[in-house]
Amino acid sequence: MAAQPSKIELVARSAAFWLVFFSSTLIMAVLALFTFPFPFRVRHGFISQWSRLNLWWLEKSCRLRWNIEGLENVDVPNGIVFAKHQSTWETLFLQQLFKPETWVLKKELLKIPFFGWGARLVEPIALDRGAGRRAVEQLIEQGRDRLQKGRWVIIFPEGTRMPPGVHGRYRIGGAALAEATGYPVIPIAHNAGEYWPRRGFIKKPGVIQVRIGKPIHTKGKKAQQILKEAEDWIEARMQEITTLKPAT
Repeated sequence: MAAQPSKIELVARSAAFWLVFFSSTLIMAVLALFTFPFPFRVRHGFISQWSRLNLWWLEKSCRLRWNIEGLENVDVPNGIVFAKHQSTWETLFLQQLFKPETWVLKKELLKIPFFGWGARLVEPIALDRGAGRRAVEQLIEQGRDRLQKGRWVIIFPEGTRMPPGVHGRYRIGGAALAEATGYPVIPIAHNAGEYWPRRGFIKKPGVIQVRIGKPIHTKGKKAQQILKEAEDWIEARMQEITTLKPAT
């Protein structure tokens, strides 16, 4: 059994990762502005190299890898992804697993320097969470457009990052989009928050467990039924792969 790294080593490796992460974000965001005149596929192809670089560097610098079960379930042209949200890791990983993709995110994120610049170029669905029903209507309208263009729509149904072991409230918007369009939902569970905690500087070495469910067929189903099927599957897998108990 390999010896556990010391605290000094963890800090040094994490610092090395963050140095490249922030540097690459700044550089790629500036360079991405020059892709503005080009079609979406060119802009997306260029910007997606940022996540590819940082996933590679994460494995090299912090010795953090991942194991995927259910990869065969992604064998559909495109659809709606419902993913557990625990850390920043899955925002990198899902960019590489589902291409081309559109993100459903809070519109405030587009105001973040550098990150927001790149995000705008890949045409996200930026919602005002305080808009209530109008936000759901916007998600359906813009989500239908992106799906018809052959893109994946990636949604974190809990709306925000949750610590390991915590089950947040699943929001109806993504399921309403699935009901309106009939596209399949791909549920995804993972325990990335155990290794890359939210607001955490340290990245722990290990193997993130990722579980991808079979497509949930949505034609003829109501949004509440779709949401329950996805939530039940995701949370059952979380019970299997979560090793950390929530803080009290």
